[in-house]
Amino acid sequence: MRLARVVLIWAVLAAAIGVPIALSLTSELLEWRGFIYIAAGLAGMIALGLTLIQPLLIAGALPGLSGYRGRRVHHWTGGALVVTVLVHVGGLWITSPPDMIDALTYTSPTPFSPWGVTAMWAIFAVALLAFFRRRLALRTWRFVHMSLAVVIVGGSVAHAMLVEGTMETISKAALCALVVVAAIKVIADLMQRKIRPMRSSSDGL
Repeated sequence: MRLARVVLIWAVLAAAIGVPIALSLTSELLEWRGFIYIAAGLAGMIALGLTLIQPLLIAGALPGLSGYRGRRVHHWTGGALVVTVLVHVGGLWITSPPDMIDALTYTSPTPFSPWGVTAMWAIFAVALLAFFRRRLALRTWRFVHMSLAVVIVGGSVAHAMLVEGTMETISKAALCALVVVAAIKVIADLMQRKIRPMRSSSDGL
């Protein structure tokens, strides 16, 4: 792969994740907020960025991180995603326990809460299943992982887009669109791989 293309790919990824975060830190809404609230919001934005990186790693789209190396980084990035979600939820719990109780019990009046909470549980479910990965059949693991990934992407994007907070609208929408496109691309590729063996066996009949 040519150096220019490698640099371009990493630059686009860095901009897609970094620009929305940088713009959010200039928001006037942070002027009277404390450190814990700001850290919680920042963790949520980082989590959204990691949600973009995960499918790119599986697709082998990131230079130098394809094949086995990409899968290993995918595992570590998944762990980082869990941590950022915990920081996000924990920080918001500290700053406003009643709001978080409403969110976690699906009784919050805010439209973005149930999407975020659902995505959170899906992330935790994937992390838990990863510990039992060797006990699961490959087909079962892929089906469950893919299904939960759809919930994570859909819930995370809906949550981010519905929140009217510190993130700038256009850059946030662009990041969310990239997350959806990357996820769809990976799912389509995996489905195509399943179809090819079926076609090959039917052609041999």
